[in-house]
Amino acid sequence: MKKNYDAALDYLYSFVDYSLTRQLRYSEEKFNLDRIRKLMETLGNPQSKYPVVHIAGTKGKGSTAVFIASVLQTAGYKVGLYTSPHLHDYAERIQVNRLPISHEELISNVDYLKDILPDVPEITTFEITTAIAFRYFFAEKIDIAVVEVGLGGKLDATNIVDPVISVITSLSYDHMNILGDTIEKIAAEKGGIIKDNRPVVVAPQVFSQTYPVLEGIAAQHHSQFVRVDRTYKHKIIDHSLKGQNFATKKIGNYRDNFDLSIKLLGSHQVDNAVTAYCALQQLIGKGFNIDQKDIIEGFANAYWPCRFEIISSSPMIIIDSAHNADSAEKLSKTAKDYLGKKKITLIFGASEDKDIDGMFNYLLPISDVIIMTKSIHPRAMGLTGLKEAALRRNREAYAFNTIEEALAKAYEVDKNNVILITGSIFVAAAAKEIISLKDQDK
Repeated sequence: MKKNYDAALDYLYSFVDYSLTRQLRYSEEKFNLDRIRKLMETLGNPQSKYPVVHIAGTKGKGSTAVFIASVLQTAGYKVGLYTSPHLHDYAERIQVNRLPISHEELISNVDYLKDILPDVPEITTFEITTAIAFRYFFAEKIDIAVVEVGLGGKLDATNIVDPVISVITSLSYDHMNILGDTIEKIAAEKGGIIKDNRPVVVAPQVFSQTYPVLEGIAAQHHSQFVRVDRTYKHKIIDHSLKGQNFATKKIGNYRDNFDLSIKLLGSHQVDNAVTAYCALQQLIGKGFNIDQKDIIEGFANAYWPCRFEIISSSPMIIIDSAHNADSAEKLSKTAKDYLGKKKITLIFGASEDKDIDGMFNYLLPISDVIIMTKSIHPRAMGLTGLKEAALRRNREAYAFNTIEEALAKAYEVDKNNVILITGSIFVAAAAKEIISLKDQDK
């Protein structure tokens, strides 16, 4: 079975995969919906056979998707969940009720498509995976799908859906060589998921300039524009390393007011939870049977790895997927809120197209020891560039080619330090896998 599964993945990766491309530049030839539309028409457009919640954003879209999916599942719905990238296994991208597609099913879907794909020139790995997800969800007779955009919005392969609602999470600067060099351009690309006469829920934004752009697009589509910050107030009641509790209240409605608990840490995760709550209220308004108990239980059970996730207590090791300046700022704030005066050993690795200087503005000041490393991803930034970026801030850094070596150095430096691993989801995922294997060996 493993041999067949590996062969299926090799086949998928044999197509154009822009996520592995260095310094990708935007062009209509590379990013358009013609290929995926042609493929889905051949498959009978399974994505139109069930309702969809479509989620775009720079940060928080995965967490928001998981909150929504968890509540829907708790309410008794069979829920498809499509996210990217994966952490350890490609099958993680396609889930039904939080269970990944089996290797057998993925192989079967790949085999089915082999006779069809030659008729769709220039089809990409992500487009094929998206097609498999939509086809699998239909075969599994799901009640609703929660679909996360891969990149951008307007020209992303997932944007062939006609969602029951759209959700746009926090926007910030990322993939600027593709999406645009201003926050307004980025907002316009993300706002491309807004559809005619379908409400759009917009999370609290760091950059206020995004609101008029998104509201303008919503007006063009006669789409109800729901700003979370003008719909709900929320306040964190307390937090610990085990989770956090917060109160939410609908503005102008004292009856819509109750407390919620989540496992995900950081005030930004409360923003994501309130955004999910607002989206769920829209679903209730469209006839979905979700009660208060479902929301409380669904939020409490929601889990999303590599988001300020504590994977070891002795020494304390935390992994996080911060990969731009905004998320690094959120990580820095969360570390201060939850770790107090504990000393931090930072293990950092990132892709070469990321804003390293912007991230270091927030991560280096909270770090007592700095260790640079790199993942095996082809876009991983070299150690020389990372060390030079640290030196520009008068900070010396160790550097190791492998995450195993970086971890060994972190253990050696000071066992009382908190080890914080971040900069790339690929670095965080690799570290988690290495530490998990060590624990199994013990």
